[in-house]
Amino acid sequence: MDVFELTRALIDIESITGNEQAVGNYLYGCLEGLVSRYGGSVERMPVEHARFNVLAQFGHPTVTLSTHMDTVPPFFAAREDESHLWGRGACDTKGIIASMICAAEELLDGGERGFGLLFVVGEERNSAGAYVASQFPRGSRYIINGEPTENKLALGSKGTLRYEVVATGKMAHSAYPELGDSAIHKLVAALTKILEVSLPTDELLGKSTLNIGTLAGGRAPNVIADEARAEIMVRLVGESSSTKRALEEAVRGYAELREVLEIPAVRLGSIDGIATTVVAFTTDIPAFGGQWGEPFLIGPGSIHVAHTLEERVPKAELVEAIGIYKKMVRQLCKRESK
Repeated sequence: MDVFELTRALIDIESITGNEQAVGNYLYGCLEGLVSRYGGSVERMPVEHARFNVLAQFGHPTVTLSTHMDTVPPFFAAREDESHLWGRGACDTKGIIASMICAAEELLDGGERGFGLLFVVGEERNSAGAYVASQFPRGSRYIINGEPTENKLALGSKGTLRYEVVATGKMAHSAYPELGDSAIHKLVAALTKILEVSLPTDELLGKSTLNIGTLAGGRAPNVIADEARAEIMVRLVGESSSTKRALEEAVRGYAELREVLEIPAVRLGSIDGIATTVVAFTTDIPAFGGQWGEPFLIGPGSIHVAHTLEERVPKAELVEAIGIYKKMVRQLCKRESK
């Protein structure tokens, strides 16, 4: 398979979170082709409704190459120039999938076995596919998780703490605000206090950060708002209890905090001869819960263009990633055989 052609084909299949069925079927077909040529097995791993992970195994898997097949919105199709492939998912993570499949093909063509490929749904929202996969481990001792790290091994990644901040009030005519109780005013006060919270710092992962991502509420400009809400996300660098206490104290008397999701920060391994980095984003690795083996994190492309309308991946890094994934599979299989 040609890594550039495969990347373009994958980008052109819209797979925004929740709508991964078409790309899953395409990947199943690609892996079924490898199985028919080299032996092994491929399966759809049900997640929910019509959604499924795709798993291929070639011998007993010591190492599993894994990433997610869903993307963030909006969808836009592939285009290509001399140095880059562009489009939604180019680096996050359609190009990574293509590099992993091409690496697998080259390993198989050389007679090597003992690895698998696992492509999961839902990473961009709640890691639904990885949580399901954690319930059905296949004996893998190492998992190489693909995310855009510019082909450097991440020594750690930040976690995530997501809340809904909810304020309630009493409606009234805006000409008589004393007769009402503005939920929006309460929410603004709560968010102001939240932004004043001092967040922890870690020697490896750096400073914890906070983002107010969404705001909604009220009924009309001339109505005192009886409800308002916001969504916030904290990037964790360590244990979360002190951050949770500080946020609860910040909103007290103004709003209610409703926890939506927590994914812990992780520390990760390295391999001799591969450059390292540290990343601030969250991955599927915590959701796997160690059930697919010791985790590593690496992939072509830059996270700085992921989730943007300028998303792209360097062609040179796609080719380089094929070699890196092959090297990692070989070294980890060799490590396990000692």
